[in-house]
Amino acid sequence: MTRRISKQRLDVDFLVMAYCNGYFPMADSRACHISWYSPDPRAIIPLHTFKPARSLLQKVRKQIFSIRINAAFEQVIRGCADRDETWISEDIIQAYTHLHRRGLAHSVESWQHGKLAGGLYGVAIGGAFFGESMFSRVPDASKVAFVHLVMRLRERGFILLDTQFINDHVRQFGAREIARRDYLRLLKEAIAVDTSFVGRGAPG
Repeated sequence: MTRRISKQRLDVDFLVMAYCNGYFPMADSRACHISWYSPDPRAIIPLHTFKPARSLLQKVRKQIFSIRINAAFEQVIRGCADRDETWISEDIIQAYTHLHRRGLAHSVESWQHGKLAGGLYGVAIGGAFFGESMFSRVPDASKVAFVHLVMRLRERGFILLDTQFINDHVRQFGAREIARRDYLRLLKEAIAVDTSFVGRGAPG
């Protein structure tokens, strides 16, 4: 079951309040109407059990991509939106760009030969990271960025990596579903953790 709240508000404070209560927005790709979702069950990736495939680890170790944090946030979210069917409307792009400027939304990027090859973005509050979307222009660019995301979350003491819905793409990273009530308990614990996605006072 998915709960929906038909609200159009996408200001930063409302977004933060929504995430802290287990909701996130998605836009209809045709009408661009924004709805708020809180799935039951909810998909998460347990950080302590995440183990990438050996072939993906080899690509990480070969350093075929240069990894950057928050170097091209808007390019990343627009790359994620660049598909035939998307829930990332222009209103969503603008709202999350404002979140990024407030230090709450972040991108992990794979660069190759000076060009953005792929990446992902999400929202960080306390020790919770809410993964939103990813894209690739070069094979495995987003997967390599995801491995670096998990490494960063572990290093900084995050305890929740939320992937919202379950699908084959997130299953390959070890995603599993938990009941909404269990998710909300974990969320409350996570947002109380005193950490940050980027070093305090550091650019990334």
